[in-house]
Amino acid sequence: MPEPFVAVPSYLPHPADPGEHPEPPPPDPAPARTDLSALGPLARFARDAAVTDLFVNGEAGLWLDAGAGLVRATDWHDDETGIRDLAVRLIALGGRHIDEASPCVDVRLADGIRVHAVLPPVSSTGTLLSIRLPRVHRLSLENLHAGGLFGEGAAADDQVTRLRAAVHGRENLLVTGAAGSGKTTLLAALLAEAPPAERIVVIEDVAELHIDHPHVVGLESRQANLEGAGRIGLDSLLREALRMRPDRLVLGECRGVEIRELLAALNTGHDGGAGTLHANSLADVPARLEALGALAGMSAAAVARQTVSAINLVLHLERHGGTRRLAQVGRFVLDPADRLSTVPA
Repeated sequence: MPEPFVAVPSYLPHPADPGEHPEPPPPDPAPARTDLSALGPLARFARDAAVTDLFVNGEAGLWLDAGAGLVRATDWHDDETGIRDLAVRLIALGGRHIDEASPCVDVRLADGIRVHAVLPPVSSTGTLLSIRLPRVHRLSLENLHAGGLFGEGAAADDQVTRLRAAVHGRENLLVTGAAGSGKTTLLAALLAEAPPAERIVVIEDVAELHIDHPHVVGLESRQANLEGAGRIGLDSLLREALRMRPDRLVLGECRGVEIRELLAALNTGHDGGAGTLHANSLADVPARLEALGALAGMSAAAVARQTVSAINLVLHLERHGGTRRLAQVGRFVLDPADRLSTVPA
């Protein structure tokens, strides 16, 4: 059993179950984060490399996740005015604006810190902040294997071998799971296995996919300005990316009409691509894709046929407490009614 890759800070409880897999170990001792000044009064909670998420729930307080589940920070408090001012400042530092007209905003700050803010009255419990902190180390497939993401023993070894073969065989991959299940971490580790001569073009709503590869370029969507103009969505960025001669086309998260452009691209010779999708289980993925396709004006039959042709492998992740694991691996098929379905791979 490998040791946890960072010590849990003193204000958080240590995982109680020694039978659970810890987070994967980095190659070296994890240094403290340094460029956190943008977070203001929250910076001291983010200095420990174990902390991956900070949640401010209005005046109810601050919660942190250091790999052992969410724990309240009892030594932090602010009133609604202070929290709202902090949200406005953080969003402005990311180059966007938040107000009653645009009360829900995502931004990326220095060093890949992602901030999502929601203002009242959309939030009925005061101003909300959800802050995702990037890992100090970029975890490789071997790190994830050592940490138990793929299980244990020969079956885990076989799983890693299969995934490496999928990347080198230029299979198109879809990584699914709930929020915080490790989709971005696994996708980054897989793409790092791509040959160094290949060009990876990544399209994201808010950039957070950090790939240990020498040739990665990223495109990030843009929010409309105060006059409602200037928005650049993921669907537009996908069309631009196709003009950049990508060897691998990556969509950080499928969440809307861009699914149409992604399926079209993956069906026209852009193999080796990948993306992530929120879903509760492997069996739920077809319904999620059909719903996204409907937003783009695609019929269920069109989504099914294009998906079966475009995506070779589905990797579904689950998280229980502080443990993340690859729970299911499947592929898409057409059922007897020509609707999209999944079967174990």
